[in-house]
Amino acid sequence: MADHAHEPEDLKHHLDVSHEEHTTEDYERNVNARIINPLAGISKDNLRLQVRGFCIENGFEDKEDMFFRGALAAQNPIEQDYMSIPELTDDDKTALKREITHKWHLPRRLYYAIALCSLGSALQGWDNTGANGANLSFPQEFGIADNEWLIGVINSAPTLFGLCSAWAADPINNLIGRRGSIFLTGLFCIFPVLAQAFTHNWWELLICRLFMGLGMGIKISVIPIYTAEVSPASIRGGMVTSFQLWVAFGIMIGMVFNLAFYRIGDLAWRFQLAAAFAPAIPVVLLVWWCPESPRWLMKKGRYQKAFESFCRLRNTEMQAARELYYAHRQFIEERSAFAGSTLGRRIWDLVSVPRLRRATLASGWIVISQQFSGINIMSFYSSTIFSNAGYGTLSTLLASLGFGLIMFVFAFPALYTMDTFGRRNLLLLTFPNMAWCLLAAGLCFLMSPDNSARVPLIAFFIYLFTALYGPGIGPMPSIYFSEAFPLSHREIGGAFTICINNAVGSALSLTFPALLARVGATGAFGLYAGLNMVAFVVIFFIVPETKQRTLEELDYIFGVPTSKHMAYQVKTWLPWWIKRYIFFQKGATLKPLYQLEGYSARHEDEEHTV
Repeated sequence: MADHAHEPEDLKHHLDVSHEEHTTEDYERNVNARIINPLAGISKDNLRLQVRGFCIENGFEDKEDMFFRGALAAQNPIEQDYMSIPELTDDDKTALKREITHKWHLPRRLYYAIALCSLGSALQGWDNTGANGANLSFPQEFGIADNEWLIGVINSAPTLFGLCSAWAADPINNLIGRRGSIFLTGLFCIFPVLAQAFTHNWWELLICRLFMGLGMGIKISVIPIYTAEVSPASIRGGMVTSFQLWVAFGIMIGMVFNLAFYRIGDLAWRFQLAAAFAPAIPVVLLVWWCPESPRWLMKKGRYQKAFESFCRLRNTEMQAARELYYAHRQFIEERSAFAGSTLGRRIWDLVSVPRLRRATLASGWIVISQQFSGINIMSFYSSTIFSNAGYGTLSTLLASLGFGLIMFVFAFPALYTMDTFGRRNLLLLTFPNMAWCLLAAGLCFLMSPDNSARVPLIAFFIYLFTALYGPGIGPMPSIYFSEAFPLSHREIGGAFTICINNAVGSALSLTFPALLARVGATGAFGLYAGLNMVAFVVIFFIVPETKQRTLEELDYIFGVPTSKHMAYQVKTWLPWWIKRYIFFQKGATLKPLYQLEGYSARHEDEEHTV
C-alpha cells in the first residue's frame, strides 16, 4: 500500500470513500425500495479525486485516466448520457454501445471459463440417470430388491453427505479461491465414481456414493457463484443457466449410456454408474487456465490481480476498469454493513441480519421448490415409473432417454428468457402448468392397461412437464443463490442453500420408492402436483426479481422488507395483472416497486416490468 503521509488532505479524504448518506439501513431495511447508483450526483472534479485516491491506494497510478473514464461510464450508464461525455474516447463509446446491441459478444476466455467449469455439473445429472438405469439391476445383485428404503438411501447418498460437505464450501473458497475449490472437488467426482464399478456389496456402493457427495456438495455451489461473479449483469442469468444446461446434458448422456450398456447383463449397472466420472476429467485438468473470480480477488484485497482478471473477461480495459471501480464503490459500503470475521458469525448473520435473512428465505424456498417440482424423482426413478406404466426394459430406457433429451433441449430457451422475461415471471408462469401436467400423468395411470393410449399419454404429460421445467425452475436455484448474497456472505449463503436443497432432496429420494409402493403412481403424482402449487403461492409472496442488476445493487433489492414486498404483490401487481390480462385493459399501468436513484428515465421504465 502506498504511503499517503504527504498527500493533500482533500486527496486523503477520497482514498477509501463511501457515501456517508447511505447507511446500513439501505441494506437491512430499505423501506423506500431504493436502488442507488453510488456514483450519482458526484461532480467530475470530485469523481476524479476519488478515482485518483483509489488508483494510488491500489497501485494503478499509470492507469488513472482509464479508471476515470470507467468511473464516468459507470456514473452515466446509458447511451444518451455517456455519448455526451467528452472525456470518453470514440472507442469507449463504441464498446459501451455494443454492450447493448451485441451483449453476447464477449471474450472467448469468458465463454471458455464458464463452459469448462459448468461441464463439471454434468456429473450431477449423469450420476442421477446412471442410478436411474442401475436401479433396474443392482438391487437384485445385492439381494435388496425388496428393501425400498435401502435403495432410497443408496440413491440419495451423495445428497445425504452433501448436507455436511456443503458447509466446507466457505472455508475452502476462502482458502484456495474459486478455481482451487473446483479443482479439489473435481477429484472427489472422479475416483469415488469410478470405484462404484468395483463394489462387492451394497454398503461398499453406499460408501462410494457418500464420498461422491463430498465433491458434489461443494461443487454445486462454487460453480454457479464463479459464473455469476465473472458474468456481466445484463446476461448473468443466461450465463449461470449454463450450469443447469450441463446438468441436463449429463442427464441426457447418462440416459444414452444406460441404453448402450443395458445388454451387457449383470454388469450393466457397474458401467452405468462409473461412466459419470468422464466430465470431471477435463475440468480438473484445465480449470487453472480459467481466470480467477475478480470479486473473490477484491475480497482478498488483491486489486491488481482482480483488474487483470476483469481484463481477460471483458472486451476493453476501460470496461474492466469501470466494473472494478463500480464494484469497489459498492463493496466498501457492503463491507461496512456486513463485515463478518468468523464462520459462526457469518452463519448467524444469515438469519439475524434482515437483508441476509430475506436472501436466505428466497433462495432456500427456490431450492425447495425445485425439489417439490418432482424433477429429481423423475431423474432417479423414471425407469421405474415407465416400467410400472407397462414398458419393457428396452422401451423403459428409450422412454427415459426421451425424458433426458427434452430436458436438455428445453434448457436452451432459459439462456435468453432468464434476463428478458425475468426469474420471477418464469417461475410464476411454469409452476401451475407443471402441476396440471403431473396431475394428468398421474390420472392416466388409472386407465386400463389394455387401453393403447395409456402409455403414450403418460409419456406425453411427463415430457410436457419436463419441457416446462427447462426454462423455469430448472436453472433457477443455481442462478438465484449465486447472486442473492453479498460478497461477504456469498459462499456461506450458497452452502446454506445447498444444505437445504440436499436435505429436502434426500428426504424425497429416500421416501419415493416407499411412497410409490404405498399410494401408487397416481397418488405420488398427485402429491407432487399439489407441492408445485404450494411452491407457486410462496414464490408469489416472497421471491423478488433480480434480473439485470449488478451483484452489488441486489443489496438494495433484498433490503426491501418482506411485508412491503408482499403488500406490493397483493395490492398493486395482482390488480394490475387482472386488469391487463383478465379484462384486457391495455391502458392499465403498473407502478414500479423499486425507486431508482441515479439512473435515467429509460432504466426507470424497465422497472415497470418487474
